[in-house]
Amino acid sequence: MSDISIKLQQAKAAGKKIVGMYCAYGPTELVLAAGAIAFSLCSTKEDAIAEGEKTLPRNFCPMIKSSYGMAVTDKCPFFLYSDLVLGETTCDGKKKMFELMSQFKRVHVMRLPSSYQDENARQYWFDEVKKLKHILEQEFKVEITDAKLTEAIKLLNNERRLMQRLSEFMKLDPVPISGQDMLRLHWGRNFILDRTEFASQIEEMIELIQDRVDTGEAAFPKGAKRIVVTGVPTGIGADKVIQIIEECDAAVVYMESCTGMKTYVQLVDENKPPLEAIAEKYLMTPCSCMSPNPIRLERFGPIIEEYRPDGVVDIIWQGCHTYNVESRVLKDYLRDTYNIPFLRIETDYSQGDREQIRTRVQAFMEMTKE
Repeated sequence: MSDISIKLQQAKAAGKKIVGMYCAYGPTELVLAAGAIAFSLCSTKEDAIAEGEKTLPRNFCPMIKSSYGMAVTDKCPFFLYSDLVLGETTCDGKKKMFELMSQFKRVHVMRLPSSYQDENARQYWFDEVKKLKHILEQEFKVEITDAKLTEAIKLLNNERRLMQRLSEFMKLDPVPISGQDMLRLHWGRNFILDRTEFASQIEEMIELIQDRVDTGEAAFPKGAKRIVVTGVPTGIGADKVIQIIEECDAAVVYMESCTGMKTYVQLVDENKPPLEAIAEKYLMTPCSCMSPNPIRLERFGPIIEEYRPDGVVDIIWQGCHTYNVESRVLKDYLRDTYNIPFLRIETDYSQGDREQIRTRVQAFMEMTKE
């Protein structure tokens, strides 16, 4: 962390602006087109929760408490050095967090519609994206042109294509790398200063994994149980369920959440006016805050068919009501459409329930043998 702090200080000294972002709905292309650096700020560290609970209720979502705890103590260099924090109204808890956070940091909150299905919602969101463009131009004294937006779209679309290629390896049997390694790759993209360098690193990783495949190396034996993980964002430090699944000798072959593949599935349309295309892509993020949320169900079809899971594990943070409710909708859909075993795990960032979760996962693996 000290290394990244030094790099951030150097970037600031060189005149770079930094935007901290909390959600997959944040249009990263606009930040890049403004000449700024974008970082993810959602925290997955348990040790920050105690600080968060000094202000927030104990029964809040652990991700919110951890994020606020990191922010209020200045322990997160990405938050500390951010010139602007970009929030969004994905849940009531985060809205109140941003309200409190705005007392000591410059915060702009993008207001999401409750649906992505009708024209009024799409126009409302487009206006929010235009508002963000105007705010970035004002804050950073720049002009965000269509040419700059187009350049940013191509840069991030290339990233998305590379991550799709990386994910293709998880369709293989035996599985060449673990789900935990894939999570580290996904998580690493949140903390980069040079996105071109990041793309090069992913290309190198693709070559290394291809070498493993060619030589017959694998993370799991052929025929190992295959699990798709869905639900809330999970990251390094809050990845115990993924660890436990793989400790039970099953391979996590796909993570559908927004810290997994959700943000990479859809590209920004490069044939449309850039601002319109960006707004369209981000609004179609199938988060449980959208009601109804049919795209999440529809996108599970290709996942089931291509990754051939033996079961689906849905991770829910305590206090996350929208994903908790939608878990039941997803369970029924997967049962009725694909007859896929489904395990819902409600937990938090603590380690106290690890053995309880392990017992449930082990029983679930036995059930998938039937």
